[in-house]
Amino acid sequence: MPTRHRFDNDLEELRLNILALGKMVDQRIGQAAQSLIMQDLELANTVVVGDLVVNDLQAIIEEKCILLIATQQPFALDLRKVVAGFKISIYLERMGDLSVDLAKLTLRIGQEKLIESIADIPRMSALVQEMIHLGLKAYVQEDCKAAAEMALLDDEIDQIYSRVFEELRFVMMADPKKVTQANYLLFACRFLERLGDYCTNIAEEIVYLVTGKRRNLNE
Repeated sequence: MPTRHRFDNDLEELRLNILALGKMVDQRIGQAAQSLIMQDLELANTVVVGDLVVNDLQAIIEEKCILLIATQQPFALDLRKVVAGFKISIYLERMGDLSVDLAKLTLRIGQEKLIESIADIPRMSALVQEMIHLGLKAYVQEDCKAAAEMALLDDEIDQIYSRVFEELRFVMMADPKKVTQANYLLFACRFLERLGDYCTNIAEEIVYLVTGKRRNLNE
């Protein structure tokens, strides 16, 4: 098989692995948020136990990227595809870790009656998943415009987080018995806000892949 054709096949395999990792992480974020909203301890345990699958796939992607750079010595766009793919996989793996952290909060709260501020968590989770869907599409199509749109969704997540932070602060001041759960919910919203940041990082890698330039999409 000609070297270029083999390299193109390797790049396609890398792309498919990243898409598989993205879809896996997307599903786990949805499950973690649902476990908290529904207080589904079994689902939360499923998310926690399944983290190794995410780690294993990210390790495969990392090894693939290192091998491609070492053996093919790509440059220009080809090199950017490998470097961006590697960094995207790292962000996705960290997002998988945050889904575990979110699921663990479900286990800590248990069956205790949830306070009202839980209502914002589904919206934040939906926005994060929308960012992931948009990001995977932008990655496949190498679409800078779609990548930039992800940052706008992150702004909405940040606004919700700021509002929830104040709401939960007042809850803790008004009722000391709710302090522990309010803190757990604050952590949950913080994890979701951080997930939005990682999605923005992925968007920035897509812009770099296409243009060769680094751009801060939070500006």
